[in-house]
Amino acid sequence: MCSPLVRFSLALLLPWALAAETHEVVAKVYYRTFSHTNPVLLRIRPGDVVVTKTLDASGRDYTGAVRHPDPGNPLTGPFYVEGAEPGDALVVHLRKMRLNRNWGYSGYRLGLFSLTPDFIETLYPNSFKPDIVMKGASRYVRWDLDLARNLVQLNDPKSREIRLEFPAKPMLGCIGVAPAGDFAPTSGPAGSYGGNLDYNEVREGATVLLPVYHSGAYLFLGDGHALQGDGEPTGNGIETSMDVEFSVEVRKHAGLSGPRLETADSLISLGAEPEFTSALDRGLQMATVDMVRWLTSEYKLEPWAAHLLVAFQGKYDVVTVAGTMGLRIPKAALAHRP
Repeated sequence: MCSPLVRFSLALLLPWALAAETHEVVAKVYYRTFSHTNPVLLRIRPGDVVVTKTLDASGRDYTGAVRHPDPGNPLTGPFYVEGAEPGDALVVHLRKMRLNRNWGYSGYRLGLFSLTPDFIETLYPNSFKPDIVMKGASRYVRWDLDLARNLVQLNDPKSREIRLEFPAKPMLGCIGVAPAGDFAPTSGPAGSYGGNLDYNEVREGATVLLPVYHSGAYLFLGDGHALQGDGEPTGNGIETSMDVEFSVEVRKHAGLSGPRLETADSLISLGAEPEFTSALDRGLQMATVDMVRWLTSEYKLEPWAAHLLVAFQGKYDVVTVAGTMGLRIPKAALAHRP
């Protein structure tokens, strides 16, 4: 335990390092840009816990009410993190992520970006029933979310051959900070700042690491999915609102070039690019280079050892079709220290 004199000195030098708090906040205003000019929702300190809610991609909340007039991943935030400065890394611990309503929605068929041209000619129309999810739209289907059993089930149509019911795996499609300069990307693409990553590993228990470009970082999150397969080939997950609890740390002078994740069993580097429009080979190269840097700088591996570890223990994830790639290294492979 610190003496009163030490605590007083710490409070003068590092005022954000003491007295972690829990904040419960529900936004009244939401944004569709990762911008450092958006008014701050809440100022927090490293160690603080935030309990909040997100809207679904269409701007609807946990009651189904429209809280943002424009669809396209309205964001909760920004959260200003005391002590975060350019060149640092913001470390976001996703402590809880829970479904908070009994329905979601997804696309009715695979996106054209995930198919070959010859197959596109054989597709059924991208229209199911009008207005069942949102007025004026017919390209969505509705899913029932069983919160008690943590299951998702397609409401309509019904297959004669298969029961489309699966365990829910809640995740956040969007998590990111304000990028460098005055660049204010929408909540559609992904990049070095995070953004619309749509990675199904961004879920409860994961830790997301993001480069800091502005004082305070300006953290945003949103776009909850009850379930999403690798690649997001329909162009969406099962879109829904979410209850989220997170805490933050700041790692000084980390010098990250893009987003990273840590899960219980893996380190993951992301080559983050705009989805459905970018070359996967470029995303793979970006993720590979970042992983080598991670292994050599933080784990002190020789460059040749990092290369061989990637070659024989690495696993690549297609995060989004024609977009982001991830490279994961099992933590167990790093346990074999001499």
